[in-house]
Amino acid sequence: MNKKISLGLTISIAALVAAVTFIVTSFFTLRHFNEKVQAVKEKAAKYERLEMLDTYVRQHYYTDLNEDDLMNGMLKGYVAGLRDPYSQYLTPQEYKALREKESGTAIGIGVTAQLQEDGYILLIEVQEGSPAEAAGLKANDVIVAVEDQDVSEISFDEAVSMIKGEVDTRVRIRIRRDDTERNYTIVRKTFNVKTVKGRLLTKNIGYISISNFRDNTAEQFQETLDELLANGATALIFDVRGNGGGLLRSLEQILDPLLPEGEIAIATYQDGSSETVVYSDASELDVPMVVLINGSSASAAELFAASLRDFGKAKLVGETTFGKGIMQVTTSLDDGSGLTLTVATYQTTRSECYHGVGVSPDQEVSASEETVISNVDPKTDPQLAAAIEMLR
Repeated sequence: MNKKISLGLTISIAALVAAVTFIVTSFFTLRHFNEKVQAVKEKAAKYERLEMLDTYVRQHYYTDLNEDDLMNGMLKGYVAGLRDPYSQYLTPQEYKALREKESGTAIGIGVTAQLQEDGYILLIEVQEGSPAEAAGLKANDVIVAVEDQDVSEISFDEAVSMIKGEVDTRVRIRIRRDDTERNYTIVRKTFNVKTVKGRLLTKNIGYISISNFRDNTAEQFQETLDELLANGATALIFDVRGNGGGLLRSLEQILDPLLPEGEIAIATYQDGSSETVVYSDASELDVPMVVLINGSSASAAELFAASLRDFGKAKLVGETTFGKGIMQVTTSLDDGSGLTLTVATYQTTRSECYHGVGVSPDQEVSASEETVISNVDPKTDPQLAAAIEMLR
C-alpha cells in the first residue's frame, strides 16, 4: 500500500531545502567576498607605500623628474621584484628592438665588437651578408675612429652609438689592420642575420652550427641541411655550443625533419596543465648524428640536444649545458610596450625537466671558452675531434 505525502509536507521540505541551499550559498559567497575585500585592502596598502615614496621624492629631489623615465622605472621594478632574470618589462623602443631581433634581421653595419685595453674597438665578428662585410671589414680589424673622432678618447657605448643609426645613412670608420689604417664609409642597411653555418668536414660528415633560434633560422637550417646531404653527407654534427636559445617555433621547425612523428616536448603551467610545444610529423632523417654542447648552451639549444638524444637520434659530446628549462612568453601591451614573462617549465616527453641541472653529454670532453668554433678545426677543437671520432 503506497503512502501519500501531504502537499503541506512537500512544501515544507522544499522550503527547507531552499533555505539550506541559500545558507550554504550565502556562506561561500560571503567568504569569497571577504577574501576579495582582504585582497583589495592589501593591494591598497602596497599602493599607499608607493604614494608615500612618490610624494617624498617629488618634494625633495634636487631637480625636475622625467615622468616617462619614472614610469618605466616603476614598471621595470615591478617585474624585477619577481626575482626572475628572464622576465622583464620592455619600453616601446625595447619591445620593437626585441621583435626585430627575433625576426632574424638587423639594422646597422653588422659587426660584433669588444673594447680593448688601449681603448680601441676590436671586431670579433663581421656578419655574413652585412654592409660591413660588403665594405671589406674583417674579424680582428680594430676600429680607431668613428666620424673622425678617436674612439680611445670617448666611451665604448658612445662609439657604438655613433656606429648605429638609421637605414640608408652613412658612417665613417677608420680601421687598423696589420699596422695599416684605412677609412671606410659604410651605408647602414637592414640585413638578415646568419644564424646557421655548415660545411663538409670529410667527404661524408657534415657540420652545422646554430648560433640562435630566430624566425629565419629554420629556413637557413633546411637550406644548409639539404646542401650537405646533396653533397654526400651521410652523418651530421650539430653544434649548439654558445647558443643561448631563442624561439620555440623555430626549434620545432628545425627538429621536425630530424625526428619521428609524435609529441616531442611539453610545457607545464602554474595550474598543472600541460600542452605540446614541439611536435614532429612522419618525415624523419635517418643518419648518424652528434650534437656538440657546452655550459653556454641554454634554453632552446638544450631542448634541441635533449630531443635528439631522448628519441635515439644523436649522441651528445662536450660539457653539461647551462640548465634553463623554463619558457617565456612576450606580450605586447596597449601602449606599444611589452612584457616578457616566464610562464612554464618545459621538457621532452621522454625525460625530466633539466632546469637548474642542465643536459649532460654522453661523452664529456672539456674545451676552453676561447676555442674558436667558427674555424671548425678538429686540430684545435677537442670536442669537434671527439664528435668526428664517434661518427667514424
